[in-house]
Amino acid sequence: MARSAPVPAPFVCYLRVYEPLGALRGPLAARVRAGLARGAVPVADAGARDREVCLRAQLGVPSRLLPGERSDGTPLDVPADVLLADAPGGSPDEPVGPQTLVCPLETRPRAAAALVGFLSSETPVLRSAALATEESVVRSRAEAVVAELGDSATHIVSANWTVPLPWFALVDPAERVLVLPSDDAVTAPEAPTRRCYWRVAMADALARADAAAELLADTLGDDGPAEVLQDTARWLRHFDPGSLVELDYGGLVALMDDQTLAADTSAEDVAEALEALRAGDPERAMGSYRRLRDFWATRAAFQRAN
Repeated sequence: MARSAPVPAPFVCYLRVYEPLGALRGPLAARVRAGLARGAVPVADAGARDREVCLRAQLGVPSRLLPGERSDGTPLDVPADVLLADAPGGSPDEPVGPQTLVCPLETRPRAAAALVGFLSSETPVLRSAALATEESVVRSRAEAVVAELGDSATHIVSANWTVPLPWFALVDPAERVLVLPSDDAVTAPEAPTRRCYWRVAMADALARADAAAELLADTLGDDGPAEVLQDTARWLRHFDPGSLVELDYGGLVALMDDQTLAADTSAEDVAEALEALRAGDPERAMGSYRRLRDFWATRAAFQRAN
């Protein structure tokens, strides 16, 4: 019997914060510890895990509006799905402790925020076709879940089909981690998953976001990329200074072959554009931007094909 092809990860990229376990408070801290005891989710499987829990919510009987909740909308008190990052100086004798860096998936509030965005941006015809419940009820319940965050924030923000270009301002191009299995490894039982990501200390990510936002606001105005970076910096400031920030292409790697991934210069192009603006050379900055725009426009074209 022929083996079916694996389902690709969702075509989503991620900006994540891994926060020290000791910085978490309240019910989330307890749920994260329970999730770690159960076993962390491999980072490469995070998108598939999001999709799985969302589908289970929709296909359950009765179905649930959002993952991680009962049919009446109240949250389930269950262990959190957690991603784990290596803590600097961590002791092998105590792999889970206050300085362990964790990123809860928090799929329920993220799904609620995505649903609010869908209701605010899509046409009435599409909203009506997608919803099984009255729109006003759906909106009210989704907004209530988002409001539960209060002054906190989810540890993950994401984008579909393409990477928001200002995010590249947070990273050092030279620190990219690219995982491309060799031809021999592809057929191995435990072949590594293709990945492209950066990990950055919180202090560095914030300093870069602030500097780039100020530069872009001064040269191009407060809208557009400057506003994205200002919003990103505000989001980052919700978390402990000892956190780690990760920019991960996630499922977008499936839209590129190995050669394209290896040749990708997106972070370099953003760094060059910012340097050109500092030097008062808008023409060179525009050249870098065009390369970047054209590269990601090719990826985004897959959305129209779907």
